[in-house]
Amino acid sequence: MTDGSDPTEPDADPGEAFVEPTSTNPDVSFYGGRGMSAIPILFFILWAIVQTAFLRISSEEGLVAGILLGLIVGMFFVKGSWKDYANTIFEGMTQPVAVTAIVAWIWAGMFAETLQAGGFVEGLVWLADLAGVGAALFPAITFVLAALLATGIGTGYGTTIAFVALFFPAGVLLGANPVLLFGAILSGAVFGDNLAPVSDTTIVSAVTQDADIGGVVASRFKYAIVAAALAFVGYVLVGGALPGLDIGGNAREILLAQSEPLGLVHLLSMGAVIVMAVAGRHIVEAISWGIVVAVAANLLFGLASASDIVVFGAPSDAPAADALAALPIVEIVGDGTDPFVGGSIVEGAAGFFPLSILVLFIIAAAQIMIRGGAFQAILDWSIDTLATNVRNAELTMVGSAALINATITINTAAEVAIGPYISKIGERFNINGYRRANILDAQTAALGYIFPWSGGVLVGYSTMQELPGTYDWFEQSMVVNPIEVVPFVFHGWLLVAVFVLAAITGFGREYLIDRESEEVARV
Repeated sequence: MTDGSDPTEPDADPGEAFVEPTSTNPDVSFYGGRGMSAIPILFFILWAIVQTAFLRISSEEGLVAGILLGLIVGMFFVKGSWKDYANTIFEGMTQPVAVTAIVAWIWAGMFAETLQAGGFVEGLVWLADLAGVGAALFPAITFVLAALLATGIGTGYGTTIAFVALFFPAGVLLGANPVLLFGAILSGAVFGDNLAPVSDTTIVSAVTQDADIGGVVASRFKYAIVAAALAFVGYVLVGGALPGLDIGGNAREILLAQSEPLGLVHLLSMGAVIVMAVAGRHIVEAISWGIVVAVAANLLFGLASASDIVVFGAPSDAPAADALAALPIVEIVGDGTDPFVGGSIVEGAAGFFPLSILVLFIIAAAQIMIRGGAFQAILDWSIDTLATNVRNAELTMVGSAALINATITINTAAEVAIGPYISKIGERFNINGYRRANILDAQTAALGYIFPWSGGVLVGYSTMQELPGTYDWFEQSMVVNPIEVVPFVFHGWLLVAVFVLAAITGFGREYLIDRESEEVARV
């Protein structure tokens, strides 16, 4: 059923509050009204645009400074004591969604770095050369493979880390355009985050709309596959039009020197992660098994030494230096060299420390926006003035979910915040829970990998910054500025467009009387 007036009659008060406080902490009042609580996050977005777009400076440390200054500026607009404002910062930083994202990044970083040490990239280069996959087709193939991995393991962030670390350098070496290739990786992550049954965004979108996960995934496939098919065609066409980089030296010799078929043994490592995730294991457990398999393969096949995985660089005067020097993971450093702990495990985790700090403060700024009422003011205005019929209601849901995801840059956090509002406005017009969950998750999955300050883009950029130190031929100039990739996340933009058109035309629309959602207790 895609039209008719009876199912769309309002049955809820549009003035009801949709965002409940997340704890017993009091709300924070601001001079100038509720909208002023958005100052920290708006200051940060403006800072990020100036830094990345106008100054072309890709620095996570700079973004951290921007959000910190935004939090300080916002403090001067607080009415009364600043204590509640400060407590709200800590409240936001301790949100489970932020910690979950950080843990997933760190685990995925360790996994990707261990595969790097084992020559998985070299294996991919060898396979691409053997199969005749050239520069023009590589982004499209990368999009498909990233989409499959993300759908299997349920984490777009983890997929982004793995593919930027492993497929990105291979594609650049083969002559693919780096900006387009980065966009293809992010598009694959969008596909999996949106469609994977084990994805956190899939689960949250289902639970907040009182729908079962199986039904949600089945009902959203038609939207995802339309956007994916168009995106694939786009990557094929644009891949043949955009030039790659001119890598110094003889590209063919570089390619052959980097080719190593034995590195493809790590397909087993990635397979282990997918199998464990699909079997319902926690993503940390699944990736941990992947790390175990990768380490074992590295050592068994001689792809990497024990010191490539973990190494202690100790000074000669250390108490246990002589006794432990015979161990393969202990190295005695000479005078003038600082002691260190290194290897793929350490470097894979450490690469995400600056990003983790940035994300914690972004979530804190978002929490201030919620506590201060700016978030609620936006929702109240939109439901009072925009959602006048079922078509406008769905367009309002699409637009509001997109807006919140542009400000709260961690997709799961944004989905948790906007979910109750989507539920309320959908119920007001008797829109089915599956449809509401699909509208919510599509914007969350897509826009979380598009904007330069979004979590998906930043996690890929953070991984990319490590590549110049990993490969001799990879120069800092090859690192993609986050602002450049915005137009090339084809699947993300197309997924948003699909739902805008679906809202306008009624494609796929279901009402409560058409089909009831199943129980969600099994989530």
